[in-house]
Order: sequence, then structure tokens, then C-alpha cells
Amino acid sequence: MKHSYLTLILLILLGTFSGTAQQDPQYTQYMYNTQIVNPAYAGSRDALSFGLLYRTQWVGFEGAPKTASFTANTPIGSLDNMGLGISIVRDELGPAVESNVNIDYSYTINTSDNGELSFGLKAGLDLLDVDFTKLNIFDQNDPRFQNNIDNKLQPQIGAGVYYNTEKFYAGLSVPNFLTTKHFDEGSLANIDKETIAAERLHYFLIAGYVFDVSDNLKFKPATLVKAVSGSPLQWDVSANFLINEKFTLGAAYRWSAALSGLVGFQASDEIFIGFGYDFQTTDIEDYSDGSYEIMLRFDVFKTPERVLTPRFF
Repeated sequence: MKHSYLTLILLILLGTFSGTAQQDPQYTQYMYNTQIVNPAYAGSRDALSFGLLYRTQWVGFEGAPKTASFTANTPIGSLDNMGLGISIVRDELGPAVESNVNIDYSYTINTSDNGELSFGLKAGLDLLDVDFTKLNIFDQNDPRFQNNIDNKLQPQIGAGVYYNTEKFYAGLSVPNFLTTKHFDEGSLANIDKETIAAERLHYFLIAGYVFDVSDNLKFKPATLVKAVSGSPLQWDVSANFLINEKFTLGAAYRWSAALSGLVGFQASDEIFIGFGYDFQTTDIEDYSDGSYEIMLRFDVFKTPERVLTPRFF
């Protein structure tokens, strides 16, 4: 069993460092964490909005991913037609810890009485640390694992577009256009270039629609499509019900990867708490106890009208 764990961990790490696996963190509650991948979302809630999310993936699996994110955004400008925010992500995977801090800016134009189209920019820094001593390496003299990566800084620049009405939303984004490498080629002159990690472009398409089933029940199907060069297309679909403007119940499916359950509670006009659980539909479920997410959103509304008609995304 121990050898099975180590083999799986090594496969994950090799996939990450060769650039053939998806590199950005994944989220089950993506419908509440849009700013992380799309800067055009900043300011769209017409409130000073804060978000916290923590995800622990493949619980019980040694070296499994753990992700924490924080977002804050608010509309700015005399017409509230701009948005400004900050997004912070810390992602752990085996011996690697990657953190990034980005400033998000959006500019919005009205396309109809209730339709808005926003354009966003994201800019910041990414910090990478890798401690290879945490690995149980078969060949201690393997040159790929001789030098740790300490405080490797890289710039990030991304962009996105986001359209929304009171019932519908859709967005397309690339959180980072830069394809900088994690290692200096000069120090790895004698190593196969395939072992050098480079950030691949990640394309995100997100969309959802809210149906009023009755006065006390809303239904929202949503989807997230994530495309990365050299990796299979990731497609998430979800369906959530909002009951009495308070309770959220839903389910999601990540294509060929996981089934998920989602619950949420609108504790007050300002506070929303969400929880997600993933059951892996792959062989990795034999070695783990699923994945868990918890999130908290806190809104400070500028006008009472926005509170009376809370938006389900």
C-alpha cells in the first residue's frame, strides 16, 4: 500500500512539472469563486464583497492538494461602472507550495436596461517553493531533485470578459497569459527539457441561468469549462436550488472525475456559507476519503434595494 501511495504521488508530481497536467487549482463551488479566474467579475455584485474558500482534496492521501483563496472587490467610480479587487491563492501539492497575489480591475458598459458587459484585467505575482527533501526518492543522486526551488517569483497578467443580467451570467477568461518557466535552463543544461515546468495558458468559460420555479424556489444550472494545452478538457456541470432565499441545495458532476454535493446557507443579508463534497469517480477514491470545500462570502451593500433582491451568483 505504501508503494501505491508513493507511486501515485510521484505520477502527480511528474505530471505537474512536465506541464502535461492541469496546473491551476480546481473548485467545486466555482459559481461563488468567479473572481479567482475572471477579473471582469470584480464589482459586479454592486457591493463591497469578501470571499474565503478552503479546499482539501483527496483527504487521507499523502501529499494531496490543499488550496486556500481570499477575494475582495467593490464597484468604484462616480457611476459604479468600474470594479477593483484583490485575489490571493495558496496552493499546496506534495513538496510544492505556490502562492499568488493579483489586483483585479474591471470596466463595465450597460448593454440594455438590465444587461452589463464587463472587461477585466488581472496583474500580480506568483511565488513558488518546492522542497524535494519531502519526497521519498529512489535515486538520491537524481539531478532533477538536487536543488530546491526557493521563493521563485514570476509575474502574472490575465484578462477576461463577463456578461450578466439579473438571471443570466457568462464569462470567458485567461487568468495568466505568461508562460514563464519554473527552473533556470542554465542550471539544468544536462537534463531533459521535458522536466522543466512551464505555465500553460488556462482558458475558462463559465455560465449559469436562474429560473424562478415559484415565489420561494429558484433553480440555477451552471457550468465551467476549463481548457489547457496538453491536458484533457475539464467540464463541470452543476444544479442548485435556492429555497426561501436562505437554503441552497445542489449537485455537480466533473466529467470523468467526480460527483459532488453542495449545500449553502444565507445566514443574513450579508453572510453566505457554502460547503461542497466530492466523491472521486476514478481509482484515486480507493486511496482517499473524498474532497471537501468550505466557503464564506460577506457582502456590504451600498443600497437596501440590492439586499431585497439578492442575486443567486
